[in-house]
Amino acid sequence: MNVNNVVAQDVYRVWEQIHSNTLKPAKLKHRKVGEFREVPLPRSVREAIERYEAKHGTTQDGYLLRGPGGYFTEGMERRLKRLFTDLPPDKGVGMYGFRHYFASHALGKGIPITDVAEWMGHKSIEETYRTYRHLMPGSITKAARTLDAGLWEAA
Repeated sequence: MNVNNVVAQDVYRVWEQIHSNTLKPAKLKHRKVGEFREVPLPRSVREAIERYEAKHGTTQDGYLLRGPGGYFTEGMERRLKRLFTDLPPDKGVGMYGFRHYFASHALGKGIPITDVAEWMGHKSIEETYRTYRHLMPGSITKAARTLDAGLWEAA
């Protein structure tokens, strides 16, 4: 997480990812060098970032959670959890847990799957659909009700 990537009050720009083998910055999957994706930045998350930065500072290049030997690794999750003090202290919550929470919550609240797929960095919405389709129950019922209401308005 880099404070320099907060490009608006509600937007975080993702330029890189930490490569799982080298634990060093690498280009984003499914993107060319220099390409990025922008993701929503909830106010509560932005404020947590600001609190953490005020208390602990950043590295010279703006990273919040960079260990003495390099970039963020799975072992630093406890530090990340300190950013979000309101989260329950579940032992099973890890980086992928945060990703799944984000996608699940967004889809469950009706955010279009195309947007969620882009924010997650998935190559296609098929990947997002296969993983999260079960979280969109009732979409057929919702569509039927919406169409029905439209038909009554047209009559």
